[in-house]
Amino acid sequence: MIILKCRGRHYKDVNHEVEMRWERGERDILLDEVNGHRYIGRALSGEGLIDVRGVPGDDLGMFADGVTVHIRGNAQDGVGNTMNAGTIIVEGDVRDIAGHSMRGGKILVQGNAGYRLGIHMKSFQDDYPVIIVGGNTGDFLGEYMAGGMIIVLNLQENGGASPVGNFTASGMHGGKIFIRGKVSQEQAGRGIGLSEPNEEESLEISSYLEEYQQKLDIHLPPLDLRSFTKLFPLTTRPYGCLYAY
Repeated sequence: MIILKCRGRHYKDVNHEVEMRWERGERDILLDEVNGHRYIGRALSGEGLIDVRGVPGDDLGMFADGVTVHIRGNAQDGVGNTMNAGTIIVEGDVRDIAGHSMRGGKILVQGNAGYRLGIHMKSFQDDYPVIIVGGNTGDFLGEYMAGGMIIVLNLQENGGASPVGNFTASGMHGGKIFIRGKVSQEQAGRGIGLSEPNEEESLEISSYLEEYQQKLDIHLPPLDLRSFTKLFPLTTRPYGCLYAY
C-alpha cells in the first residue's frame, strides 16, 4: 500500500501524484489527512483501491471508470459525478447531487444524503448504476432519473417521518426507486406511480443489500421488503405536454 499525506498540499498536487502512480500500476493507495481536497479518484480506469481518511471535497470519483474509492467518513457535493463504473463506499454522509448523471457503478452510503441524489442517472445495456443510502435524503431525489436504481433504507426511522423530501422523482422517465418507510403521492413528482416491489424486484433488492453489507462491513437488521415503496415513471415523457402540444 502507498500512503500519501495530504495535509497542507494543494488538491491538484495530490491528484497529480495519485494519477501518476495509478498509471504506473500502483493500485492500492491510502490518502491520509484529507481535508476538502477535490476531484479525488477522477477518471481512474481499471480496478484498484483509493482509501480516503478525512473529508474529501467536491466531485470525488467524477468520471470514475472502475476504481473503488472508500471514504472513512463524510463526503461533500457531487460524489460519483458522471461515473461510468466502479464503487464508491462512504462510511458517513454525502451532501448534494451525489450520483449526478451517473452512468454505471455503485455508490454505497452508510449515512444520509443531501438534495438531488441521483439526478439525471441513466442506464444503457449492461451499464446499470445503483445508489444505496442507509439513512434519509433531501428533496428532489431521483430528479430527471432515466435509468438505474436508488434504494433508501431509512435505518434511523426518524420517529415515523418520511425518509425522503418533496418533489421526489420529479421528471423521472426511467429506472426505479425503492424507499423503506412512509412516502406519499404528494411527495412524488407528476406522473410517478407508487407500488410495492414485486417478487423479482425484492430478490434484486436483497442481492444489492448483501453487497452493501459486505462492502461497508456492517450487519443490517432484518428488513421487511414489503415495507418498501417502489416509485416508477408512468410515462417516458413526463413533461411532454408542457413544452410541446
